[in-house]
Amino acid sequence: MEMENRTVVSEFILLGIPNTEGHETLLFIGFLAFYLCTLLGNLLIFSAILVDSRLHTPMYLFLCNLSVLDIGFASISTPKLLFNLWTKSRTISLGGCMSQIFFFQFLGSTECLIYTVMAFDRYVAICHPLRYLIIMNRKVCAILTAGSWISGSFHATILTSLTFTLPYCGPNAVDYFFCDIFPVVKLACADTYVIETVTFTNTGVVPMTCFSLILLSYIRIVYSILKMKSGEGRRKAASTCASHLTVVTLFFGPCAVIYTEPELSKVVATVVQIFGDVATHMLNPVIYTLRNKEVKGALRKLRGGQMTAR
Repeated sequence: MEMENRTVVSEFILLGIPNTEGHETLLFIGFLAFYLCTLLGNLLIFSAILVDSRLHTPMYLFLCNLSVLDIGFASISTPKLLFNLWTKSRTISLGGCMSQIFFFQFLGSTECLIYTVMAFDRYVAICHPLRYLIIMNRKVCAILTAGSWISGSFHATILTSLTFTLPYCGPNAVDYFFCDIFPVVKLACADTYVIETVTFTNTGVVPMTCFSLILLSYIRIVYSILKMKSGEGRRKAASTCASHLTVVTLFFGPCAVIYTEPELSKVVATVVQIFGDVATHMLNPVIYTLRNKEVKGALRKLRGGQMTAR
């Protein structure tokens, strides 16, 4: 009885991306390129905001946090996937699997909350421009930022603890390219109803609550934009929201597909997951750079400073 109630699995085997046998080198090059672009793009955005004092505003503070989250999110599974593709090894330790699940939930829920905070920031800026600096003061920004990170950590701790209090006696083959809660709990040698229910509720409630708040913010924003008499004012207000709306769509789109379509084929689900985990976090810096003159200016200033230093 004692052995039955104890986790005896010391490592898991990641079955990887389906139908890709023989293409490991090509996949390695592709994922490495995406990963390096993600790191470079987000580090440039982060550095440019830190260097340019004109960007030390709430909007860019939250964008800094988003860049950190994008770097962290891309680093959860990609380095291990690259290692497995290069060495043709598929194993991951129990601790490594726990870390992937924890940081996936932690950074995912924190990013979801940061997007919500960014939507609130845009709502205040457009709907209450005269009171913007009073409402979005340093203390409020610090509370909103810290609250997002702390809430994300609590969320991840609860789900990870519930996942690994279950006994894992074998088999240990995870039918995915990284450790996620649902593929892992399928391997538990115990009733998983509670953890599956809690996980589905939490992974559904957090994104849906955030998405509803974002949607509510943008309904108010659109109403305020339509009331503006100046065409230039309308264009400027819409421009400040366009980048955020685009990255929100890229973030919530894959989440909605994966968690609302449980019968999705493994190949399609994997492609959607890869897009959400890899491509989205690479595209975020591009989206904010292309549509934001202030960020472009900060990047040029950063580049000029580097050239002067040389």
